[in-house]
Amino acid sequence: MDGDGAENSKPNSKSFSGIPEAVFVDNVDEFMNLPENSGGVDKVLRSLDEQHGKYKFMEYTLATKRRRLRQQIPDLSRSLEMIEKLKSQTDEMETQFLLSDQVFVKANIPPTKTVNLWLGANVMLEYTLEDAEKLLSSNMATAKKNLECVEHDLDFLRDQWTTTEVNMARVYNWDVKRRQAAKASS
Repeated sequence: MDGDGAENSKPNSKSFSGIPEAVFVDNVDEFMNLPENSGGVDKVLRSLDEQHGKYKFMEYTLATKRRRLRQQIPDLSRSLEMIEKLKSQTDEMETQFLLSDQVFVKANIPPTKTVNLWLGANVMLEYTLEDAEKLLSSNMATAKKNLECVEHDLDFLRDQWTTTEVNMARVYNWDVKRRQAAKASS
């Protein structure tokens, strides 16, 4: 998670990225009598809806991160496989490189002790095969750990927005019953 939640890395932590926990409204009467809910039902429902929207946005952000990590892991795996091939190579090998979609070019690769790795942001560096393998292995471990954290946070987040939706329904139904009771008594 790029350093997110390092302080929350306990196995039983609720969220690795600091997602606020939605509190289930067990007793709506007590909840509505709290001082912070003195603005009435509409204010409470708006607040819950805003919280729900924040959870949905967090879900979108985490899903994007998960998609990126799910693409990154196979790429790293293929790169590690290629380094293993290059380390065991004794003769010149013929291969094909992907230039762009559906366009390949043949190339002969002589035995080598170095490889160039694309680091992103227009940066490519030359590494020895051993250093490249260490770097890619480290990146793979980090990506897998980050994916695990993102998956955990997405599960936690789904629980939070479900709790918020239930709270919204409970407050709304409480208000309907309150209005019906007021109408019946008058």
